[in-house]
Amino acid sequence: MAGHSKWANIKRKKARMDEKKGKLFTKLAREISVAVKEGGADPALNPRLSAAIQKAKAANMPNENIERAIKKGSGGMDDVNYENVYYEGYGPGGAAVLCSALTDNRNRTAGEIRHIFTKRGGNLGESGCVSWMFEKKGQIIVDLKETEQDEDDVLMAAIDSGAEDVEAEDSVVEIITLPEDFKEVKDFLEEKGIKISSAEVTMVPQNTVVINDQETAEKMLQLIEDLEDLDDVQEVYSNYDIPEDLLKNLN
Repeated sequence: MAGHSKWANIKRKKARMDEKKGKLFTKLAREISVAVKEGGADPALNPRLSAAIQKAKAANMPNENIERAIKKGSGGMDDVNYENVYYEGYGPGGAAVLCSALTDNRNRTAGEIRHIFTKRGGNLGESGCVSWMFEKKGQIIVDLKETEQDEDDVLMAAIDSGAEDVEAEDSVVEIITLPEDFKEVKDFLEEKGIKISSAEVTMVPQNTVVINDQETAEKMLQLIEDLEDLDDVQEVYSNYDIPEDLLKNLN
């Protein structure tokens, strides 16, 4: 996704997650508990837990929920064994789709995901068919309309912070970091008084597929939303790019 249309797509996803905070908190809690079970309850010694807690806080998950999830992970999670599994495929219009899931039953989850791909005009593929198109990166978005600093201030701060890449377009600045540098860069920007609109460690596509047809765009968004609604699915990544003007016309 490039430029302003990317920010429009990010805002749409964020708004949708805000509407479904209950389900989002449940997924975040599961990730925290699994991270604790695998690597211990100290975030300073457990990078996966540290990242999960950061993500939960970014979503405004209450501290008591985070503490409860940590205690649950420390207690063994009632002997439920979750696996981190990736499912890959193509959506309508040929856009790549990568799903990250935490599941205690691979067959159930695979069946549910395959059904959604088929229902929404996509195809579930083999392992590795699209994952090579994505890179794990820290992604920080600054909407210049929401912060007091101007574009030059934000760009200079991003460079000084040690960010890997920075791009500005249409009053939006996108800052890309290595995953291990994400927290340090984010903290540096916040210390400079820069208001961050969106920040996460995510899978960034190396290229994009532009969808200009309204029917195809609607099917693509519905595919993503249906996958995100599955209890076992933690994250859905895609390289689709729906132009902002078209996105505004979609429900």
